[in-house]
Amino acid sequence: MPQSAQVLMKKTAVLILLLILLSAVNGCRGSKHGAPPENGGEKRRRMMPAMEGFVVKPAVLSRNITVSGTVKPFEETVLMPEVTGRVVAIHLPEGKVVAKGTLLVKLFDGDLQAQLAKAKAQLDIARQTSERLGELIKVNGVSRSEYDQAVLQVNSLTADIDIINVQIGKTEIRAPYEGVLGLRTVSVGAQVTPQTPLVTIRAVDNLKLDFSVPEKYSAVVAPGMPVSFTVEGDATTYGASVTASERNIDAATRNLRVRALVAGKTPLETGLFARVIVDLGTDSNALMIPTQSIIPQERGKVVVVLRAGKAKFTPVTTGIRQEATVEAVHGLSVGDTILTTGLLFVKPGMPVKLSRLVQ
Repeated sequence: MPQSAQVLMKKTAVLILLLILLSAVNGCRGSKHGAPPENGGEKRRRMMPAMEGFVVKPAVLSRNITVSGTVKPFEETVLMPEVTGRVVAIHLPEGKVVAKGTLLVKLFDGDLQAQLAKAKAQLDIARQTSERLGELIKVNGVSRSEYDQAVLQVNSLTADIDIINVQIGKTEIRAPYEGVLGLRTVSVGAQVTPQTPLVTIRAVDNLKLDFSVPEKYSAVVAPGMPVSFTVEGDATTYGASVTASERNIDAATRNLRVRALVAGKTPLETGLFARVIVDLGTDSNALMIPTQSIIPQERGKVVVVLRAGKAKFTPVTTGIRQEATVEAVHGLSVGDTILTTGLLFVKPGMPVKLSRLVQ
């Protein structure tokens, strides 16, 4: 036999001997620990955490929701002139209350005053002529048509004077109601147009509160419903009463705009951000479940319900959310058992054994 073949046979024999020794060592280790090798299923079950469950039962729920709102004046108007002109007088006490009808801004009206004086002089003469013709017609001294023409002249001039007075009134910007003036934006001598803002006036005797509620609560919001709200930096809780709603769900936000009247006089500034608390009543049969039992999904939410000891993923519709619980509006019934822990390890149809059950 060639020498190379003998070397190869020796190496093969040594390799077989080493494999036999390794198998014997592994067998001894297994017998030492007293357990056969684990299969995949047993290993996964040993790694799964203890699972806890929760039994669904009725609970008393105060259906309050907190939404964002804005405190607004009851009335707010940006005053602008009706005609183009030059400012000749200003009475705009910034931050002060002015009475309804107070003259705030006066525009130049010299040309209109001259037209008014001319029309009044013409009217005086026309009236004297009409009176003389009226005496003459009684004795048939003039024709009826001449007298009628004189009366028409008087009426026409009277109408012209009314038109001029209206035009003069457009040069006067007056307070439309009693309110507080904001900061003025013009000075004497400024040339203004109907697009020029002069000042903002706000009625602050009463305030209103504007806020929005999610569309699922729109059916229960009605005029007369009381709400409460707080503002930043003020620990006082203020009250208001719903007066109206938009009656149209905003397609972009899926919210309903609501307006409430703030009760009584308050020291609040307009424009403040408000946290509005809407009381939707009390439900004594609400199904409240732990927040951690909810599994968010792309098209909704599900919980894991135990049916005959196996996991079943059940869609749910949620409602009012509290600190640690959330209302289950649809999808669950009284007595259902749901998982609260180990949700990441559960698959549909998997047998589940609970370590603890919370009633």
